[in-house]
Amino acid sequence: MASDHDVSVVLRELTAETLRPILALEVREDQLDHYPRSNGYSIAQAHFAPDAWFRGIYAGKTPVGFVMLSVIPAKAEYFLWRFMIDRRHQRRGYARRAMHLVIEHVKTLPGAREFYLSHLRGNAAAAALYLELGFRYTGDETDGDLLMRLDLAGS
Repeated sequence: MASDHDVSVVLRELTAETLRPILALEVREDQLDHYPRSNGYSIAQAHFAPDAWFRGIYAGKTPVGFVMLSVIPAKAEYFLWRFMIDRRHQRRGYARRAMHLVIEHVKTLPGAREFYLSHLRGNAAAAALYLELGFRYTGDETDGDLLMRLDLAGS
């Protein structure tokens, strides 16, 4: 039997056929303060934001999460807007592997030298993951969230 670490993690475009399973993904009840927007809200928001890039996160054929970026190539600005792993699939290494894929994607974008994200104060799990991936605190905040930056040349 294959372990969770043997399962391939991929980012997939959403289609009419794959939308419903992504909409059904949820964080744990205790994480709602850290992830206040549903995937449905994020997808709707993305359709009105020309800079939005979003994908489903899959472990093999199973949808396990969602990621959305703000991508502004004209300014070489790239920001992790939303990132979640479903409550039933957490603590299996999927977040780390998905973030590696996201970082590799951002590196391919025009002029990409930095990649930004933010997280709510007190979200220790997110902070630990992002620090492990090489993000560092900038000392700034955005909408009350702690801002982090990854130097793509050094990652």
